[in-house]
Amino acid sequence: MKFMNSGKDNVVVHQSLCRMCDDHCGINVHVQDGRVMKIDGIKEHPWNRGRLCVKGPLGVDQINASNRLLKPLKKKGNDWEEVPLETVLDEIAEKITYIQKKYGKRAMSVWKGEALGFMTQEDLARRFVHSIGSPNYFSSDSQCMNSRLISYNLATGTGPGKPEFGKSKCIVLWGANPPYSHPSMTQEIMKGKKAGSKLIVIDSRRSAIARQADIFLQIKPGTDGAVAWGLAREIIKSGSICRGFIENHCLGFDEFTSYAAGFTQEFVEDETGLEPGRLVEAAGAMCKAAPRVASLVGNGLEHHENGVNNIRAVACLDALLGSLDVEGGTFIPENPNLRDLTLYKELPLRHLNPIGADKFPVLYDMRKECHTMTAMETILSDKPYPLRGMVITGANPALTNPNTEKVVRALKTLDLLVVRDLWITETSSLADYILPAATYLERSEIHCHKDYQLIGLTPKIVSFPHCQNEYMFWRDLAHRLGAEKYFPWNSEDELNNWILADSGISREHLFAHPAGYQYKPKRYKKYRLTGLNTPSGKFEFTSEYLRNYGYEYLPEYISPRYISKRDPQYPLVMITGARKMAFSNSRFRNFVRTCTSVPGPDVELHPHDAKNLGIEDGNLVTVTSPVGSFEIPAKIMRDKDILPGVIQITHGWKDANVNLITHDEINDPIDGFPLMKAVQVRIEKKKILF
Repeated sequence: MKFMNSGKDNVVVHQSLCRMCDDHCGINVHVQDGRVMKIDGIKEHPWNRGRLCVKGPLGVDQINASNRLLKPLKKKGNDWEEVPLETVLDEIAEKITYIQKKYGKRAMSVWKGEALGFMTQEDLARRFVHSIGSPNYFSSDSQCMNSRLISYNLATGTGPGKPEFGKSKCIVLWGANPPYSHPSMTQEIMKGKKAGSKLIVIDSRRSAIARQADIFLQIKPGTDGAVAWGLAREIIKSGSICRGFIENHCLGFDEFTSYAAGFTQEFVEDETGLEPGRLVEAAGAMCKAAPRVASLVGNGLEHHENGVNNIRAVACLDALLGSLDVEGGTFIPENPNLRDLTLYKELPLRHLNPIGADKFPVLYDMRKECHTMTAMETILSDKPYPLRGMVITGANPALTNPNTEKVVRALKTLDLLVVRDLWITETSSLADYILPAATYLERSEIHCHKDYQLIGLTPKIVSFPHCQNEYMFWRDLAHRLGAEKYFPWNSEDELNNWILADSGISREHLFAHPAGYQYKPKRYKKYRLTGLNTPSGKFEFTSEYLRNYGYEYLPEYISPRYISKRDPQYPLVMITGARKMAFSNSRFRNFVRTCTSVPGPDVELHPHDAKNLGIEDGNLVTVTSPVGSFEIPAKIMRDKDILPGVIQITHGWKDANVNLITHDEINDPIDGFPLMKAVQVRIEKKKILF
């Protein structure tokens, strides 16, 4: 949809959806003479209601950046040369053919990141790699979001529900800081709080949202599971459980209750560092509000050795309180009837031993993804078979994956590394070929906003000659490799028509509803009619599926090793990943506006630790773990902002890359997530040599 502005500037305004993060906020894109000039919010969009965070307007900086990649590049010695797009695609196809003939079909792989999108972009990458006979699809989700998806799927049969904050009576946030990560969500949270909802925040840092909390549970990193079990014990003991839901729609409640009995108030306080009485206070607020308790698990619970079971324990609180799929609780969305782009049914390749599927079978069963940390080891060792080629699109593992030195070493040994991105990154600088990708404003794609069960279709607004959209890239490469029957559509529009064909909704209809079209009205307590999508059809406090793989069937709590096996050489515990509002993970640090608002990296320390170490604000320090070390300036926090003995470093800075010291070999046994948020470290003030 577009309309002309009045006046003589001849500006055309297109309505679209922002993809600078994954919130899909409604935006107006102001274009003059083919150039994007301004981005602001659509007031009618139900999610953001005209507001945008700082990242939204940065879409202008992204598409118009002077250092953006606009032409294909080929490595020539230590330099790059521009090569015509068709020539590059021919050469890449020739090298893929050679690798697969020499080493086998599964020697090729693809890796999809967040920078170019999640939905159609992800499914196209999956489709391509199967179409050429390889099961090896990797993504950044190996260390982001998959843990939550798997955990909730084990309990409820679907991913994390959508909390109805605005209608709740109690809001519980676990390891999440929406003002920095999801600003539009914060509007709903504050709407609920203004209407009388209690806000409970569980975190190791006093974040922006924690400052707004009625009850702030500041806990040691990785001990969220103990809090969840302690809350469960208090809820059960109080008699406030939803007996109708538990008796008719749950499995394993008796075993769950028996295990919860061990999480006394005293044990939980000792394990987590909670102040006395705070656990009981939080449980009381949740019981009083039940069933209208809206819970959100953030990224803070991932990247731990026991992340899946900690999150499963949190999910169980919804069942105890009857908060699952009720108004004001945790809503389970229904999906639109869209065709599936993946080829897992037509070309199942599980028998080809996808990388990591033997070690982390649940990850592959539930997410059909290979394990990126195992991929690095496979590349370096050729075990269990050679992995010699990789196409990476919109990902930067040389900065974002754990144990950076190993990642770089592995990527350098590949016979073929192709990277598609908007910029030259730490990863693309290692590639044989770099291809310029299209931004979200240069493609037309289907969006789903499941909070409201809306579907939308964004228009292609501008284009650059050599920047292919995701579909055309995978299509052109597949056609060169003899897989043209799996990519029959001649354009992105044809592809979108095919995806929508069974939905009863046309592209034209979606274009006429730029704020989104509700594909289904919201319904609650759907489990009464259809059951839940678990093996038993019920909410599963216990999982026979996990027990069949040799795992404990309860979401057992395991104390983090920095508590149970403290290494005296590393007296501090490091968490990573606290959000900065201007960034989306490692992205947007190359914009002038973001560099001035957040000038650089730092390590957050408690003032007590800083004093003991002789460190002052701004001092350059060396942070060391068993994996490695690096230097970074110190930032002394206020007393209550971070716990003594805990430090925090935000990831994504190439000049102070925290992943030089994070673990890739210590993993959650169920989903394979790496240990990145409870890393034992030491800090030393850097000595100045004269």
